Amino acid sequence: MTGDNLVSAYVSDAERDAEASVRPRRLAEFIAQERVRDQLDLLLQGALRRGSPPDHILLSGPPGLGKTSLANIVAAELGTSIRVTSGPAIERSGDLAAILTSLGEGDVLFIDEVHRIARPAEELLYSAMEDFRVDVVVGKGPGATAIPLDVEPFTLVGATTRAGLLTGPMRDRFGFVAHLDFYSPADLERLLNRSARILGVPITVDGAAEISGRARGTPRIANRLLRRVRDFAEVRADGVVSRETAQAALTVYDVDALGLDRLDRAVLTALVDLFRGGPVGLSTLAVAVGEQPDTVEEVCEPFLVRAGLLARTPRGRVATEAAWRHLGRMPPNGTFGPDTPPARDLFSVEPD
Repeated sequence: MTGDNLVSAYVSDAERDAEASVRPRRLAEFIAQERVRDQLDLLLQGALRRGSPPDHILLSGPPGLGKTSLANIVAAELGTSIRVTSGPAIERSGDLAAILTSLGEGDVLFIDEVHRIARPAEELLYSAMEDFRVDVVVGKGPGATAIPLDVEPFTLVGATTRAGLLTGPMRDRFGFVAHLDFYSPADLERLLNRSARILGVPITVDGAAEISGRARGTPRIANRLLRRVRDFAEVRADGVVSRETAQAALTVYDVDALGLDRLDRAVLTALVDLFRGGPVGLSTLAVAVGEQPDTVEEVCEPFLVRAGLLARTPRGRVATEAAWRHLGRMPPNGTFGPDTPPARDLFSVEPD
């Protein structure tokens, strides 16, 4: 994995096995998200005492925060099996009907990116979620017949990175809705120490702090950086993940002290050097860095905006004073504002 996607919150197929090895198995092992954990624990314990499946669960939030882990934890806590699929993979209602009718009593069905499920399949899912029944249409035209099929009581766990794209009827059928927030540096340090124990990697307090500060508040990125620093420590150092080793390793992988990679810095540098801080349109900015507009908008901008380095305005993208400071440049007016903190301070503040 190159530096260009080392700090991406999305997971590749090749990375899934490595990621699975450090995933928490039980709710007690899940770090941070205390409010969601407490609410989910009440939901699951209540269902176990009643001997019935819990309400359907919707997990929303940016990628890499643990939605898939929580879905597997739900099944583990209930002592049932889990069936995993994704919204884009369900193209026809028949595909979903085959999955639903194969579920056992109390099983968990996990649909990742549930907002991308095809509309005919979504409408079939409504009756399955409410009445545990699906109507399968056999034949075409006037001779078509709807055959009702019973579905064993199950729990649907839906995950979405864009909750606003869910239809109202779909959202209303989830009895429990939880939003996952970005992790604080302290929570990421706890997570890194746990992952290091599982991987058998010696790590110092300063080493964990250095990696957590570059992980964009995302566990998936923190674990990925830990694996890359481990490689560096074993090959070019003494095998211990210390602050100095982490700094040297992440310099090799082109991840700076704020967690910016090559493309992030290219966007900020183009804004500052070519367009004097903006405003500049998205398409023009994308051409300047040699990327597609949707890559700049969906991959780079969310973190740059959250870190206070870039602002979206009606006239276009604008580099903030924190961006000028981070790049070591002086703003056009020749001074920094008295209340402008360094970019690293902006990043350390937990998002709302």
